[in-house]
Amino acid sequence: MSFDAEFRNQQFKSVGSRPLRPDGIDKVTGRARYGADFNMPGQLVGRVLRSPHAHARIVRIDTSRAEAVKGVKAVVTAADLPDLTNGDAELLHILDNCMARTKALYDGHAVAAVAAIDAKAAREALKLIEIEYEVLPHVVDVDAAAQSDAPLIDETLFTGGVEPKPAKPSNVANRSEFGHGDVDAGFAQADVIVERSFRTEQAHQGYIEPHACVASCNPDGTADMWVCTQGHFVYRQICADLLGLEVSKLRVTSSEIGGGFGGKTHVWAEPVALALSRKAGRPVKLVMSRDEVFRASGPTSATSIDVKIGARKDGTITAAVAHLRYTNGPYPGMWAELGAMTSFACYDLENVKTVGYEVLVNRPKVAAYRAPSAPMAAFAVESAIDELAGKIGMDPVAFRIRNAAKEGTKSSYGPVYGPIGIGPTLEAAQSHPHMSAPLGPNQGRGMACGFWFNFGGQTCTDLNVNADGTVTLAVGTVDVGGSRASLSLIAAEELGIAYDDVKAVVADTATLGYNDMTDGSRGTFSSSMATISAARNAIDVMRHRAALTWDIPVEDVVWEDGHAKARGENYGNLAPLSVKDIAAESGKTGGPIAGHSELVADGAGVSFATHICDVEVDPETGATRIIRYTVIQDAGKAVHPSYVEGQYQGGAAQGIGWALNEEYIYGEDGRLQNPGFLDYRIPVCSDLPMIDTQILEIPNPNHPYGVRGVGETSIVPPLAAIGNAISNAVGVRMSHIPMSPPRIRAALDGGAGS
Repeated sequence: MSFDAEFRNQQFKSVGSRPLRPDGIDKVTGRARYGADFNMPGQLVGRVLRSPHAHARIVRIDTSRAEAVKGVKAVVTAADLPDLTNGDAELLHILDNCMARTKALYDGHAVAAVAAIDAKAAREALKLIEIEYEVLPHVVDVDAAAQSDAPLIDETLFTGGVEPKPAKPSNVANRSEFGHGDVDAGFAQADVIVERSFRTEQAHQGYIEPHACVASCNPDGTADMWVCTQGHFVYRQICADLLGLEVSKLRVTSSEIGGGFGGKTHVWAEPVALALSRKAGRPVKLVMSRDEVFRASGPTSATSIDVKIGARKDGTITAAVAHLRYTNGPYPGMWAELGAMTSFACYDLENVKTVGYEVLVNRPKVAAYRAPSAPMAAFAVESAIDELAGKIGMDPVAFRIRNAAKEGTKSSYGPVYGPIGIGPTLEAAQSHPHMSAPLGPNQGRGMACGFWFNFGGQTCTDLNVNADGTVTLAVGTVDVGGSRASLSLIAAEELGIAYDDVKAVVADTATLGYNDMTDGSRGTFSSSMATISAARNAIDVMRHRAALTWDIPVEDVVWEDGHAKARGENYGNLAPLSVKDIAAESGKTGGPIAGHSELVADGAGVSFATHICDVEVDPETGATRIIRYTVIQDAGKAVHPSYVEGQYQGGAAQGIGWALNEEYIYGEDGRLQNPGFLDYRIPVCSDLPMIDTQILEIPNPNHPYGVRGVGETSIVPPLAAIGNAISNAVGVRMSHIPMSPPRIRAALDGGAGS
């Protein structure tokens, strides 16, 4: 279906309003069913045994004593999950991460699992599993792991993306490079150059709901799984591949999701639950503890980044280079590649180069975290940009405006931009009252920009008109940020009916065609494209039903304001028919009315934001308080402004925690020392100010309403905005995230950013 720039000059009735969220009552009353809320008759309790070592060869496993425990119905190891990946390295890494095969690669790596009639029997069985380990040297630091003499995590891995092929294996899995122009010539033109190194520590998404699933393998070869996930169709495919099931015989139902932020786009324990159920012949419920979530599900990368930027005295950037080293955990990924792509995406640069290095370490397998990899790259680049503006003597906002990307700019990672919002967000920041508000003693102000690609992808949607004229919208994109409300608004807009007459549901994998993972801010963008298409298909059906009712040609029936209307002077006596009118007679005019759409949503439209932050730093303790925070971001079109504002505020809140407190802390033994919310400290209400928002709407020309994804960009600027604010408050450039009180005190004592 072609939408032909319909986003221009539209007047909306439903889209842009702020109705009540459809899931709100169920969630606040406790009726909503999350992953751990699902139960089946006769289900068993699953528990996982995890490695206490950061790196160890598994010499022997004896499960006989565990199997003899009363109430234990199944014990599984890697032997029960044979390699069926047929040479697919990525699938094999997922399988190995779910259950260690020859080596335990990090503290918390699963090595065995049991299913028992209750938790007591399961715990007793875990204690009786005998495992003989050969403890191996480990490495958890990104720079140390990249050295040629570091302990090898995968002895078969040779660095990709380089020529000639290396002669020796390495923990550097891949090298990727982006850019254009001649950076050496650009630096030769610079009057001022800033060159700095930055570090960010590993952070977890911090979702409140732990990973949970119920798996049931049936005697006829079919299987069911209920799971908290951001993409049940993807989970179905991966789990079926790993267990040798036919995809059509595995049905996956997604629960309500108590936070995901990218961490629930990856399979962790689900194949283990299926393997236990298959062996036991009964349903198995497996719920991670909080300790397991931290030790064995995917945090973001820790990074080490070198940045060099040069500019003329007039404020024009002449060249920019970044070298980015990102931890991947013990398996290859694309995290540094994403960091390299996003580093300088906000700017119009003639000469730019970024190089990313994927580094294996003995830490959990890295997962996506809301605009994955971009916040760390932005911290380094935006910090250096701020310092460069200061050395030239320009206002940091004016300096960014001078160099901002615009329509027609060739981005640092390759594509040429269409209409984009980085310039408007900077101009809005420049004129925002926050930017000119007075500051007090020990206070500082910082600002920074951020970028995210946004994705589209495979999408399938059904729209069913019920006999009473209400509408059920079945979608396959899991609602992680309010998409059910947004899609209901869009369906109501297209059909011309009330928002309250539309109910959106997330269908299971047996009910609807394939949908990609809800990630990359694709949920509302892609499913709204399919919703619009499905609604227009349903309208065509209703036009035909009206034509049949009136006994006139369908070409003489138009759809306006939620009604079928007869067009032409000859039909003046025909009263318009509403959706309810047509639905009420559907049984007599051809049966049920529905619209269906399957498409690949392209042209998601990139997203930009500018954040402003004020901090107050106690010079004696190094403690930092955020006293004011403002988010300015382009939404394309805010379908439900309250949800959009919530996304902006949520990203900023997570960025504040990451910037000031959150980090994985490992001991010399390679074991995680703070696997819980007591020692891994996410922000609570008292840590946060009221976060102000300003929604800009620069329409995405590839969407009929101009929509862009909004959920991820808001976490990109905070690390840098807060870093710049603290640096301005204390007079020392901070270069290490999180900027905890000890690091700030060390910087004040001469530790150069610590």
